[in-house]
Amino acid sequence: MFQAQIKAPWICCQIGAREDYAVPRALHQSKQLLSLITDAWVLPDSPINYLPFAAIKPLKERFHPELSSANVQAITFDLGRFELIQKTFKSNSWQRTIARNQWFQKKALVQLSKIAKEINDTITSGTSRPTLFAYSYAALDLLRFAKEQGWQTILGQIDPGIVEEQIMKAEYERYPIYRNAWNPAPESYWENWREECSLADKILVNSSWSAKALQKAGINTEKIRIIPLAYEPSISPSNCQRTYPLTFNYDRPLKALFLGQVILRKGIMALLEAAQYLQDQPIEFWFVGQSEINFAHINQPNIHWIGSVPRSEVSRYYQEADVFLFPTLSDGFGLTQLEAQTWKLPLIVSSFCGEVVQDNINGLILPEVTGNTLAEKLLFCLENPDYLNQLSQHAKDPSRFNLARLRTSLQSL
Repeated sequence: MFQAQIKAPWICCQIGAREDYAVPRALHQSKQLLSLITDAWVLPDSPINYLPFAAIKPLKERFHPELSSANVQAITFDLGRFELIQKTFKSNSWQRTIARNQWFQKKALVQLSKIAKEINDTITSGTSRPTLFAYSYAALDLLRFAKEQGWQTILGQIDPGIVEEQIMKAEYERYPIYRNAWNPAPESYWENWREECSLADKILVNSSWSAKALQKAGINTEKIRIIPLAYEPSISPSNCQRTYPLTFNYDRPLKALFLGQVILRKGIMALLEAAQYLQDQPIEFWFVGQSEINFAHINQPNIHWIGSVPRSEVSRYYQEADVFLFPTLSDGFGLTQLEAQTWKLPLIVSSFCGEVVQDNINGLILPEVTGNTLAEKLLFCLENPDYLNQLSQHAKDPSRFNLARLRTSLQSL
């Protein structure tokens, strides 16, 4: 497995297809990927692809053609057995999450031990030792092993950490009727995370907001590196040009789109409050995405609950909307911002996410996430459709967040 000609080899460990395997793909392109260790990998000719069960549909997407020639180590069939056991015996979501993270690390360590042995058997003077890259909350045992081998360790931080949980706790205290099954993580979860951060030589975050959140939690600032997500649109609208009316009215209302998880963390309460303030204005609010909260009691004519849609239909809503809303309270990045920009949509966003918007150039940044501030921005858009047109024309090219940029950033580590 180990190839002496690989300079600065990397081993990537990840649960799921996070960011569609962007990190291992970038490393594989530069011939630095020694191995990808993941929980499931389904080749195009696998019998799994011919099974009709809806429950295994997500497994069929656990493959990427750009990694077809890579060394991928997966535990696909053990994953099915593990998930069945968890559904049978575990009722608490945190129990399931923690059990899954521990199970994956136990299985990944078997593969890492084999890699380490092959490296030790073939390593020569001057050969670079590997870098282990693993994502937060499922990395502790892997980082410990890597440090024992003398490898470099990099932690991919998937969110703003414990600070985000504190924000959510405060939001649910403000709106307790929407709490449902939400509970904070057990203290041991955060203790393990802090040890992950301690063991990592570098901690990769996707936005300045995440970096600030980790610093606020006491994580060593010198370790933190900001590398935005890589994004390659599955559909590239050719010569997309938006047209706005001279004025918005009830025959041609301003269409404001929210697309993503309909949860409190995304600033949903500010959106609902803004919709209430603006119910006498020609503005429609479209909510597209799965909701973990029952908002059935909110029945306003200017709110359209569309719910989950197939990925193939998402582009329709980007095309038909006039402005994209992303008033998140906390996000590691917020990839939907880049999707919206692909369709030349002006954005109204908070500052608690990845830096896609330049204020008053390709969108508007909220000074704070409240119903009032969001309503003010939307009223401005309503009264100035020509300004929306200007913002659309200055939409940022999502290709600047491409895989080549990610590859260069990873190499700089």
